[in-house]
Amino acid sequence: MTYKNTFVLAGIMVLTMIVLGLSTHSETIKQNKPFDTFPMVIGPWAGVTSAFDQKVYDILGVDDSILATYQTTDGRFVQVYVGFYQSQKEGEQIHSPKNCMPGSGWNIAETSIETVDVGKIGSEKNIDVIKLTLVKGSQKQVALYWFHSRGRIISSEYMQKVWLVVDSITKHRTDGSFVRLISPVVENEDEALEVLKDFTRAVYPYLNEYIPS
Repeated sequence: MTYKNTFVLAGIMVLTMIVLGLSTHSETIKQNKPFDTFPMVIGPWAGVTSAFDQKVYDILGVDDSILATYQTTDGRFVQVYVGFYQSQKEGEQIHSPKNCMPGSGWNIAETSIETVDVGKIGSEKNIDVIKLTLVKGSQKQVALYWFHSRGRIISSEYMQKVWLVVDSITKHRTDGSFVRLISPVVENEDEALEVLKDFTRAVYPYLNEYIPS
């Protein structure tokens, strides 16, 4: 990250804190359904829920979430995490994996933007998401993530902060969700990416049933 980008991000964060601190509107936005009802069978994918250590949830400050692993009979594997924040006014804001993953021992080898065809969901056909290539020793995995907030799919930490300020002023809303999908690299990175894109297409309609627009 360049000094210019660091300065811009710092400015956005300060503005966010000021705007959210001045706002006194009480937010009542909740997710459409609780994540403990999230389907464990999605097309050919069968899932099993799990959980982080409690100290992780304490750091995240999330209001509701799901952590699950989905597999197919042919051996494809995806870990899913979705976190929902009813309000981001009180200092509990969505954490970027660019900050969290290195802390858990995974080094970010590459980051880019990927376009995923999710079919015709409302007015959307394609969504842009952030891709990370992660390395820990001899292990390698690919992650896709995005901010699914207030009817928008946001693929930038900068724009996530910008839209948070804008929506706090114009919509009196600071709720937001974070979606992260991870798949291990078995044969090659391109194969892992396609696994993630296939799962994104399958799970995306369900996300819209749970996350408020």
